[in-house]
Amino acid sequence: MKILVLNCGSSSLKFQLIETSPDQIAANQDQQLAAGAIAKIGGADSTIAFEAGGAKTKDAYAVLTHKDAIAEAFKLLEGSGAAKLDDVEGVGHRVVHGGEHFTESAIIDDDTVRRIVAASDLAPLHNPHNLKGYYAAKALLPKATHVAVFDTSFHQTMPPEAYIYAIPYLYYTRDKIRRYGFHGTSHRYVSYRFAYLHTATRGHYKLITCHLGNGCSVCAIRYGKSVDTSMGLTPVEGLIMGTRPGDLDPGAVMYMVGRAEMGLHEVDVTLNKFSGLYGISGTSNDMRDLLDEAGKGNARAQLAIDAFCYRVKKYIGAYFAALDGADAVVFTGGIGENAAPVREKICQSLGSLGIRVDAAKNQAAIGVEREISEDAAPTKVWVIPTDEELLIARDTLRVILKIPHP
Repeated sequence: MKILVLNCGSSSLKFQLIETSPDQIAANQDQQLAAGAIAKIGGADSTIAFEAGGAKTKDAYAVLTHKDAIAEAFKLLEGSGAAKLDDVEGVGHRVVHGGEHFTESAIIDDDTVRRIVAASDLAPLHNPHNLKGYYAAKALLPKATHVAVFDTSFHQTMPPEAYIYAIPYLYYTRDKIRRYGFHGTSHRYVSYRFAYLHTATRGHYKLITCHLGNGCSVCAIRYGKSVDTSMGLTPVEGLIMGTRPGDLDPGAVMYMVGRAEMGLHEVDVTLNKFSGLYGISGTSNDMRDLLDEAGKGNARAQLAIDAFCYRVKKYIGAYFAALDGADAVVFTGGIGENAAPVREKICQSLGSLGIRVDAAKNQAAIGVEREISEDAAPTKVWVIPTDEELLIARDTLRVILKIPHP
């Protein structure tokens, strides 16, 4: 079955066409037929990147709406010979927030749309744009089955003591303020992949998965189920990220509103766009730049790296306690997959937890699946590149065929 995977942002569209089936999933032989990205939707200088059959193209011209962007994606797919409109039987839509209702992926019908809209108050920067992609794709592909795959659904197995905030309970019952967590597709994929590489199922392992990129989160997974995660009501909580601060004393926010005379909008922009690695370093939100700057003696770049690694280390320790031990720590995401010095620094001084990284293995593991722990280390450390689009395609197939995910 040919599945189109769509990830719609406020002014962007990422898409992949993946051919998959139950047999292909079992043999790990799904095929990516094409992939593309359209940025700056709504402007005169939209950028369009596309790859199919080993050929890559890049262009720039006006793409005014999400519907135009999806129509453009199909022109590219048809022009490359990857697929015609009628070839696509399923469309998997990444939806950031499913609230408490969605514990797994779901066919998009009127009730699903209503619930996604209701959860938009919890993700106002994401859900409305995810729905724009759905409406545009539905108009172009009315015969295809459309499926929503939620970032939050994997974390709905967290127990109440992990997701509840210690504020008046009314704010949970009335306003649904609680920890939801994000990056669920990534954490679920790498936990599945770890088990696959060990010829077992996710239900055999206790894992601590670290998705480290511009956005970062850690997840405690007990026998295939998320029991805690670092992001909260929003993606701001938890680890230090590219431009987000992660854990922050609420009193600091009140200080910013009061003493610094900042309005809510300015605080929101500060916490989402100008904090994190960028805020500490004053230089960049890109770990590659900071490692380069630190090597040149830039003290603030080094401080940003040190603080980033220390925060991840603390969460690994906390989740080791929450799980009562772990079989492995898994690194994924742009930083987790590629920044060997960061992985090494995070794992330093975790020997009491059985975590010991082999320096040579670590340096060799750049963007590849590989164990990087010492041979005799009790707690294994792995690098596993994530593939959220593949998981979305597989979930879409399973929902259409009514096959439960493992």
